[in-house]
Amino acid sequence: MTTGFYTHADCTLHEMGADHPECPQRLAAIEDRLIAAQIAPWLERHDDAPPASLEDVERAHSALYVADLKKRGDFEQGHEWIDADTMMNPHTWQAALRAAGAAISATDAVIDGHLHNAFCSIRPPGHHATRDQAMGFCFLGNVAIAARHHGNGTEDIFRGDERVLMVSFFQHPFYPYSGAEREQPNMVNVPVPAYTKGDGVRHIVTEQWLPRLRTFAPQMLFISAGFDAHREDDMGQMGLVEADYAWITQCEGRIVSCLEGGYNLSALGRSVAEHVRVLAGLD
Repeated sequence: MTTGFYTHADCTLHEMGADHPECPQRLAAIEDRLIAAQIAPWLERHDDAPPASLEDVERAHSALYVADLKKRGDFEQGHEWIDADTMMNPHTWQAALRAAGAAISATDAVIDGHLHNAFCSIRPPGHHATRDQAMGFCFLGNVAIAARHHGNGTEDIFRGDERVLMVSFFQHPFYPYSGAEREQPNMVNVPVPAYTKGDGVRHIVTEQWLPRLRTFAPQMLFISAGFDAHREDDMGQMGLVEADYAWITQCEGRIVSCLEGGYNLSALGRSVAEHVRVLAGLD
């Protein structure tokens, strides 16, 4: 079993101001923990993810949105505000293309049989980006772009696409205050109350996710890997621990996992390490 690890230095250049939780240090925390846990030597590392092409990006986003985002990112210093908590710096556009490109490259390698699975340590994240709007720290839907190439944003992009089954759980009510009311035949969205712990999430996976997944019989799994449901992460109010992420990860088949949320650096590093440990068959 070979697990790929995809990243690019450009992903560390995007930043949204001092003390913003979605910061470059997130990737460093992951790297440090993978080394400390002696997981890094078991991974096939790819530090040279190519940028996604505009053609690939426009498979998941409108051409008008992509052109506008590229134009807004063309400046030399300072920040360009997108919304109250999302902004661009001069490196954001290139970082977003590298993040999506890493997801595409990982997908190609897994589909071709070169890798069994892969984890993409990338930022900016992508799960809140919709087809025509950046929001919630996100600009391009990395997982959606990779899937189109062969967690509200991904839903928006795939709604009604019978080739895709999306399963998720999320704290509700909580940003972006959507998803709980939507019913689509290709989506299993499970809202959970604040302070839900691992046993509650495991019940959801066992009783709601797995039956639909078995019926759907996917050829490939894409994971929008958000780690801000950890009990130490102040971004939300959930109660998961590292062992819960390890348990959820246990699955055979072709898998590409892309980093999304997770803002407590220590909890993020530990949780990703357990996630990747299981992907690599080291558990």
